[in-house]
Amino acid sequence: MTTMTEASVREFKMPDVGEGLTEAEILKWYVQVGDTVTDGQVVCEVETAKAAVELPIPYDGVVRELRFAEGTTVDVGTAIIAVDVSGGAAPEPAPAAPAEPEPAPAEEAEPQGRTPVLVGYGVAASSTKRRPRKGPEVAVAAAPAGLNGHGPAAPAAAPVKERPLAKPPVRKLAKDLGVDLARVVPSGPDGIITREDVHAAVAPAEPVVEAPVPAPAAVPAPAPAAAGYDFARETRIPVKGVRKATAQAMIGSAFTAPHVTEFVTVDVTRTMKLVEELKQDKEFQGLRVNPLLLIAKALLVAIKRNPEVNASWDEAAQEIVLKHYVNLGIAAATPRGLIVPNIKDAQDKTLPQLSAALGELVSTAREGKTSPAAMQGGTVTITNVGVFGVDTGTPILNPGESAILAVGAIKLQPWVHKGKVKPRQVTTLALSFDHRLVDGELGSKVLADVAAILEQPKRLISWA
Repeated sequence: MTTMTEASVREFKMPDVGEGLTEAEILKWYVQVGDTVTDGQVVCEVETAKAAVELPIPYDGVVRELRFAEGTTVDVGTAIIAVDVSGGAAPEPAPAAPAEPEPAPAEEAEPQGRTPVLVGYGVAASSTKRRPRKGPEVAVAAAPAGLNGHGPAAPAAAPVKERPLAKPPVRKLAKDLGVDLARVVPSGPDGIITREDVHAAVAPAEPVVEAPVPAPAAVPAPAPAAAGYDFARETRIPVKGVRKATAQAMIGSAFTAPHVTEFVTVDVTRTMKLVEELKQDKEFQGLRVNPLLLIAKALLVAIKRNPEVNASWDEAAQEIVLKHYVNLGIAAATPRGLIVPNIKDAQDKTLPQLSAALGELVSTAREGKTSPAAMQGGTVTITNVGVFGVDTGTPILNPGESAILAVGAIKLQPWVHKGKVKPRQVTTLALSFDHRLVDGELGSKVLADVAAILEQPKRLISWA
């Protein structure tokens, strides 16, 4: 009877809802202990470093236990909810969950047939290969101590030694200093070893006793800061989720890709007239038509005329990867922070299709429902700072992309038109690009083409 009860309790583990993510915060539970759940029912909402995602349960049953409270950050692969799939109602069998490791293979086998249910939901097997924390997953159900099982599991260090995460320059530094990367404790995002980690591994290498000393010293350090902290006049906000991911991405981009930014001020009066005409066109009925639509199309045409700008830098292979597709990113400010979802294969879309895609992208972002897949694989990005009344800026590249176009506010300004000073609709464009990939001539051509199209939008037809 006990065996039957133990076998009937199944644990649902935090899946990898985004490529390579290692943790997620539980934002909200939609079920409580004792509730009946069905296959595919959403049980909670979690926030990763990329987006907020709803998680469906992969089987029928009765909720026996919610392992973590709302607001808790949980590692991928950790059991978050226990469900009695036998349909019983007695709460006593809940402690039997520790015996769950036996049916664990069945649990992993089931999601394989459910890949379409959720982005990243059915790929736990492949994603866990890249993480050394797969070993301790079995011990999670036994006790909370399993969460700290990285120490005891270290002797088995096969996954760690197999592929420590570090960029080629860091690997070279480690080789020059004689440091074994498998022995270095990473501090970078997603477990990446940084230069500081390598140097830190060298410094305490000789006086072994000093290795634990920094840890205790770091504990009392915050105390003086807290003592001088004015709670009435200052607020401290934990850096996590989208904000944390954005900070890490911007630092990585700013100090990896050599940025160059060029500017051009352009008369967009004809473009603004075309926007008003398109709003009355039957082809755009029910669609949102605004200057961003024509700016996006202008950038796509400019990329078509200068395809070399649509590329990425492969540091490991020392190769430039030319993209024969354009996944057009649109920077969007949301309550959770800045995200950059992208329109897949934007180069193939007609103007009405591009308008529909932009509308869906913006509405989904505002609702906080942008999926991790929608934010992956971008090639170039547009950031519309003009909506805030800003003239222009020097945007930082989205990691892995070659260029980003900033669009300033469109304002009536005095402009020389046909030999006379007249009030015209004018804006300033700024193009930042990765100087490893894009030289000054190529970057200037792309920016000049975008400006020329916005000045004379008929070029959308003649240059397309």
